[in-house]
Amino acid sequence: MVLDPYSFWERQKDAANVTSPGYSYNSLAGKMILTVTDADKCRELMAVNDASRMLMVLHPSGKTILGANNLAFMHGPEHKAIRKSFLCLFTRKALSTYTQLQDGIIRRHLAEWMKRPETREIRESVRWDMNQATSQDVFLGPYLDDPQVRANFSRGYSAMTDGFLVRRAARRQALASRQRAGGEPRCLMDFWAQKCLEEIGEAEAEGLPPPSHTTVARMGDAMIDFLFASQDASTASLVWCLTLMADNPHMLARVREEQQRLRPDPSQTITAEVLGEMAYTRQVVKEILRYRAPAPMVPQMAYADYPLTEQYDIPRGTLVFPSINAANMQGFPDAERFDPDRMGPERKEDIVHAKNFLTFGYGPHYCVGKEYAINQLVLFLAITSLGADWTRTRTPDSDKMKYLPTIYPHDSLISLRPRAQ
Repeated sequence: MVLDPYSFWERQKDAANVTSPGYSYNSLAGKMILTVTDADKCRELMAVNDASRMLMVLHPSGKTILGANNLAFMHGPEHKAIRKSFLCLFTRKALSTYTQLQDGIIRRHLAEWMKRPETREIRESVRWDMNQATSQDVFLGPYLDDPQVRANFSRGYSAMTDGFLVRRAARRQALASRQRAGGEPRCLMDFWAQKCLEEIGEAEAEGLPPPSHTTVARMGDAMIDFLFASQDASTASLVWCLTLMADNPHMLARVREEQQRLRPDPSQTITAEVLGEMAYTRQVVKEILRYRAPAPMVPQMAYADYPLTEQYDIPRGTLVFPSINAANMQGFPDAERFDPDRMGPERKEDIVHAKNFLTFGYGPHYCVGKEYAINQLVLFLAITSLGADWTRTRTPDSDKMKYLPTIYPHDSLISLRPRAQ
């Protein structure tokens, strides 16, 4: 587990795959763990979200690391209320606002990367440079305009152990956004501040206390949750974009053909309307998310014996791991092959096998930012495909994967240079 986590979890998955309905158990640091691979059972387990039976834990020390108020640990009416308030964050108007920000950030960092044409491990550049800047600018935008505040925030953001520093900063930005609310939203925090003030006003009109998630402290906590949730998962998928396109140049050629047709002037900022027309580029992104789901599993804790089947009850205290990457390989024809055409209008496998496509989770904790995440990947691939040429240096380990804890290529040695016109 420590020396080679990928092989450890693959063995658990393989052992579960040979049983019906697909589960295997083991012991990890004296704790019973259960890996579940059957897609139907994975959905069932992720849908429980009941403090008396089973809850998401992410990590055995998740509450210590992320805080007990983290969205991942919420359940019941309070959880439903805050998720309902998030709906305003991912409307067409909101996503269009984010698209303009994302476009500029991607172009800026791509230009910097191409100043260093040597082959290098691209993962850290994507993670700590571009993706961190994207999350901060889209979510908190102008409220991190002070260079010193941004530097302090980034240091805390990069080291989860410094999370309390980040939470204090995020709460200050939440307060600033609430005080400004009423103008045109400039970032995700603005959209949510407007919604929270509406909810406070509605509660006051009815003589009720404001919803708990509308306090400055809870708003700041939620923004940190968004920042962390967007970091590793999106980074992993962005790295897979580069490596899989380098390994499949005929697919990259089709992406470029579509981009040249839709964007005769590639220097122009991509609009939400043009983004919506990128059919093949979006197919590639959806297949990347199926083929290499960034979060391989969604850990749950059993707080009571849970009847998984008629023959087997999960014992109380068991760490349960519904396997996302196992579910994503079920039902899809030739599932182990990377094939974006499966997501196209002719085959529609993403619709036909939607119940097995669990990259964004299922049930009460289904990812509310799904469309934002997909847009980020589509924008990145669209801009990079016309702005750069890149090659991947392969090694004997290139076909392996690495758990960090999201899934990355074992190596992603990439050389980027300006695209020859």
